[in-house]
Amino acid sequence: MKILLVYPENPITYWGFQYALKFTYRKAAYPPLGLLTVAAILPQDIEKKLIDMNVSKLKDNDILWADYVLISAMVVQRASAKQVIERCKKYGVKTIAGGPLFTTEYESFGEVDHLLLGEGEITIPEFISDLKHNRAKPIYKTDRFADLNTSPVPSWHLIHVNKYVSQSIQYSRGCPYHCDFCNITALFGNIPRTKDSSRLLSELDALYETGWRGNIFFVDDNFIGNKKKLINDTLPKIIDWMKKHRYPFTFSTEASINLADDKTLMELMSRAGFKSVFVGIETPDEDSLAECKKTQNKDRDLMDSVRKIQCFGMEVQGGFIVGFDNDKPSIFRNMVDFIQDSGIISAMVGLLNAPKGTKLYQRMKSEGRLKDYFSGNNTDYTINFTPKMDLNLLVKGYKSIVSTIYSPKYYYERVRNFLKGCAVKKMRFTRFNPIVILIFLRSVVMLGIFGKERVYFWKLLLWSLFKHPKLLPAAVKFSIFGYHFRKIYEETGV
Repeated sequence: MKILLVYPENPITYWGFQYALKFTYRKAAYPPLGLLTVAAILPQDIEKKLIDMNVSKLKDNDILWADYVLISAMVVQRASAKQVIERCKKYGVKTIAGGPLFTTEYESFGEVDHLLLGEGEITIPEFISDLKHNRAKPIYKTDRFADLNTSPVPSWHLIHVNKYVSQSIQYSRGCPYHCDFCNITALFGNIPRTKDSSRLLSELDALYETGWRGNIFFVDDNFIGNKKKLINDTLPKIIDWMKKHRYPFTFSTEASINLADDKTLMELMSRAGFKSVFVGIETPDEDSLAECKKTQNKDRDLMDSVRKIQCFGMEVQGGFIVGFDNDKPSIFRNMVDFIQDSGIISAMVGLLNAPKGTKLYQRMKSEGRLKDYFSGNNTDYTINFTPKMDLNLLVKGYKSIVSTIYSPKYYYERVRNFLKGCAVKKMRFTRFNPIVILIFLRSVVMLGIFGKERVYFWKLLLWSLFKHPKLLPAAVKFSIFGYHFRKIYEETGV
């Protein structure tokens, strides 16, 4: 049996970094970790190929080679996924589909031959057994959650790792919190499940053996869901592994703001090589935090929490939302001020949406405010319910935030303030190598000569070069990020 695994194309998005990729000589930001794991779950006697459409084109001959095409996708990849399914139908090749898009919207994909909903470690073995006995069903669904120690090491040999800016790894699933706009608990539960440290280290070994050297993104939705295990076992083991292998990787991840409450945890993460953490801050407004049940963010000095994390050498990337029922017109200026004062360079600001499976979705539905379309894109101008604030005022205010914080003046001010701050004391510096030098030269041409930001770009680079030369690679990286973020919002009409 031959199975072709296909990862659909991502539209241009904030975290897709498509505009930044032009500088890096890489094809995509992150690999399709879910499909690489699925490939490892499939029996060894099945012949497999993987096409990441963000890296290479899906050719007709690829589809015709396969007995089955297996697709995994996120909601934002909906359009590309549908096109892949149509191409398979055209050639009479049967399709299998799973992942967040199909798990939450399976009713919309009746043309798929076999839907695997929920966690693949549970549904795939049953499906393959039925397939081999000619009794495969249209839908396989489970409400159970997998033991992550049964999840295999991803099949890294199916991709070229050096076509990606970063690699990915998973340590845990699930989140202990109940934010009403988030569908993570609906997909993975709210009791964090983790891999044993020996399992995690075997995955680091596997990535190391591919020759990869660089950043690894822990895709966990809340890396610190089980603090005790991290402190007493996992992080000390990662630290030892990194020392033994002479620090071949840096790490990034996502975590809740209460990371700032635990100095031991921050110190261990810093020593392990974590250089950035995405935190869902959402809003500086206490009433809106209460509205969305963001209990971990309430009744704390959010600015102080951000700075504590930064002072352990970790860049805080922040998620922000406008469109809560309690939002007032003052939120737009207040959010700009918070982002600037906190030194959060990568501030993803989006309009509130209600994904399927969330408490917010149910509330909007019960109040008759729900609309049909949800794009899955964090930063476009769509909203799938009727907000309390006038929609035109909301969109205008949203545009004012992003056009301000990603204007060269405001953006480069944040970069410089971050690089001058306490974070620099514990930052791991990028070593110069041929790729870094090529990226630097391309940034000089695209940003320093032709870019709208060229004055601010040169001020930052010269400041770094003469006062803090070790910071030069970081200054270039953040300049490239700023270019991408600005283009994202320009292309959507800011």
